[in-house]
Amino acid sequence: MINNQFAIVPTDSEAAIAELTKIHFITPAMTSLTTVPAVYRALLAESFPEVKTTSGLKHKFANLMATSQLNLNEWLENATVVNNQVFYNVGLQLLGFLPGQDFDLADPLLAMRDIHLPMVADSAFDRESLYYAWYLLLNTRGNNGQTLIEALTARGYFVPFYQLPNEQKPLFFNGKAQAVFNTNDLIRDVVYVEAPLDTDHDGKRDLLKVEILRPAETATGLKVPVLYTASPYNQGINDHAGEAQMHNVDVPLTAKTPDTNTYEDVEYQPQTPDLPAERPVKTTSDDAEETFGREKSYTLNDYFLARGFAVVYAAGIGSVDSDGLAPTGDIDETTSTVAIIEWLTGKRHAFTNRDADVAIKAWWTNGSVAMTGRSYLGTLATAAATTGVDGLKTIISEAAISSWYDYYRDNGLVVAPDTFQGEDTDVLAAEVFSRSLKSGDAHRIQSKFDEKLAELTKDQDRDTGNYNRYWDERNYLKNVDKIKADIVMVHGLNDWNVKPRNVANLWDKLQKVPVTKKLILHQGQHIYINNLQSLDFTDMMNLWLSHELYGLDNHAESLLPNVLVQDNTKAETWHGYDNWWQDSTQSLDFKVQYKELVPADHPVDQRAAHFTDKLPDKLFKHYQQDLNAWQTDLLSESKTNPLYDHRLLFKSWQAPSDQLLVGRPHVQGSVAVNKNFGMLSFMLIDFGEAKRLTVSPQMIAAKALDLGFHWREDDLKDFKLAPATPFKMITKGHLNLQNRHHPWHAEAIQPNEFYDFELDLQPIFHHLLKGHQVGLVIYGTDMKMTIRGNQDLQYSLNLNDIQLHIPVKSIDEN
Repeated sequence: MINNQFAIVPTDSEAAIAELTKIHFITPAMTSLTTVPAVYRALLAESFPEVKTTSGLKHKFANLMATSQLNLNEWLENATVVNNQVFYNVGLQLLGFLPGQDFDLADPLLAMRDIHLPMVADSAFDRESLYYAWYLLLNTRGNNGQTLIEALTARGYFVPFYQLPNEQKPLFFNGKAQAVFNTNDLIRDVVYVEAPLDTDHDGKRDLLKVEILRPAETATGLKVPVLYTASPYNQGINDHAGEAQMHNVDVPLTAKTPDTNTYEDVEYQPQTPDLPAERPVKTTSDDAEETFGREKSYTLNDYFLARGFAVVYAAGIGSVDSDGLAPTGDIDETTSTVAIIEWLTGKRHAFTNRDADVAIKAWWTNGSVAMTGRSYLGTLATAAATTGVDGLKTIISEAAISSWYDYYRDNGLVVAPDTFQGEDTDVLAAEVFSRSLKSGDAHRIQSKFDEKLAELTKDQDRDTGNYNRYWDERNYLKNVDKIKADIVMVHGLNDWNVKPRNVANLWDKLQKVPVTKKLILHQGQHIYINNLQSLDFTDMMNLWLSHELYGLDNHAESLLPNVLVQDNTKAETWHGYDNWWQDSTQSLDFKVQYKELVPADHPVDQRAAHFTDKLPDKLFKHYQQDLNAWQTDLLSESKTNPLYDHRLLFKSWQAPSDQLLVGRPHVQGSVAVNKNFGMLSFMLIDFGEAKRLTVSPQMIAAKALDLGFHWREDDLKDFKLAPATPFKMITKGHLNLQNRHHPWHAEAIQPNEFYDFELDLQPIFHHLLKGHQVGLVIYGTDMKMTIRGNQDLQYSLNLNDIQLHIPVKSIDEN
């Protein structure tokens, strides 16, 4: 294991002693102890909260080796000093590391350095340095990916703190909230928020079901902040309806009617609807009428429920026990998302039942809200933030969409999320319209939703793939300047579901917005990262949310790196940077380098290189069933490769040294096609034999992460190096040749005439090793993402015109 820990708040010795006293590690009884070993023994005794007797404590000590020859009991009998060798031998064992396997008892300091664990260098401790070393040890991450204080929490250390008066809660240690709330006593309420919408046109404003989990202390006056997750999946998914709506992708590409569209022609113009009046408030109550059992939770939220935060889940319009129709990303969905925040901050009504005859306020909150969640959940957090709604202090958006066009389209082409060929906004709406799962409600509402579904199918326009008013309404990037909430964004550099352009475009536009923003880029696909062994993500978010929602001055805004990136060449390696590829801060030396391309498959003196998109029927059917085989063959350099004549492959020189390729790779050239329509697809490849990280974290230990005491657990995972491979896809991009300049403007093209093109590929942050080569593959149909007509399209590219432009960052800047 290599530890990457970014959430330790630098603390001096005096403050550390004060904090240890606050959490009862330093007790009044310790003042009478006259030797450092006696104080050390007292600290160790506090580290076994499950043990109630001296004999039990001796047994625990006997299981710890202080030196290669003496267990802890034996060493304590004659100890006169506490040196760093013994301290870290015992400390490493408390952190879950095994002597002889993870470290050598003869030299624990070597392991501390190799694992990147913080330590005190003093060879022998006095009382003050011992306290400081102990404080640091409590904040050090162990073999299970949690700090020692977290491990002690799971064993009941903070149970006595449950009885603290409200004035002493929450409890912070090293700038982070601690688990001093009894999750067995959580209050679970259901309320119905009235949104300023009538999407099902029944003459009444839409009511939205909200599930609330809050600490018992809120019943006696404690005001707490809220983590709010807007999840259209929360009340169930109608998989059958979604599958029935899926689109056939084995259809031909067709010529578009040329137009003269400008952006103004497709710009969405919001209209103020005529809404029914708000429901009158005749009776109020502080108590909910309904409760619920096990919610569909997010483990990061579970973690914070033990630490003084309430959690709210809402599935939004069109979901079970709510009103309305599912719209996939439109302004109504944003409005329904924001309505929950407005109720939490006292600006909107909610009711205790669906009759809406008893109003209820969120009287238990402190008025500060954060939004959490991945994918659609993070997307709605982004959407809410772009409204500038008051009370939303921060969002933690993971793998979030910033523009739905960039999710389902690309430069005038219908382009699916990876592994979801045939999905579109109407398919997603059908899946999350969970009202259809309740037969009585479906009987009343299904015909209206079917009309809505037909409208979505028409307006999303799979025929042309063009950007239009429908997509402009679903483009949150237009309103980035309204954002007032601080933002943490998390995204996978190998996420081909929500592709990296979504986070890159948002990050780029946020450069001019005066909010604190942080970006974490990992090497995974479409995943959560709060259970990784090598990164203290949960601690980072604890630091962040304690600051954002409780106003704690813990320096989270400066301690956390602006951009944190997982290295793609090494396991368990993360680096902090000031920015991605932007030079607006002028704090990094971005250098732009042009990679001269040498065709791998064609003579360099040939003016044009050619390929055909048409495959033999048998081969086409094979690739339909085996997409991985298609991609492997696409990248193969063998002349016997069945795709040899169906793509062009270019390779750069071998890199003379390691390089960081960052930002938006830019491709330009000129192309001719034998029809009056066509498309190009591109892949950027890292060629070179190397072990590469798995794109999904691998299981280390099931249910190994305790989120509190007698509370929920999460699996411990991390990325591992896989066996060596000769290449790795870095990124890709797509272009409809009729949309060479704008996704909303279709141009005419003539058969066999050359036309200039240029486009940005999906953004990257890639460590290219010395001796490796950059490859560019140009082809037509992307079997994984585009429509697949298997048409007789012949492409020619002018070799003199092809250029690939990749920004390069110094490898020494991390």
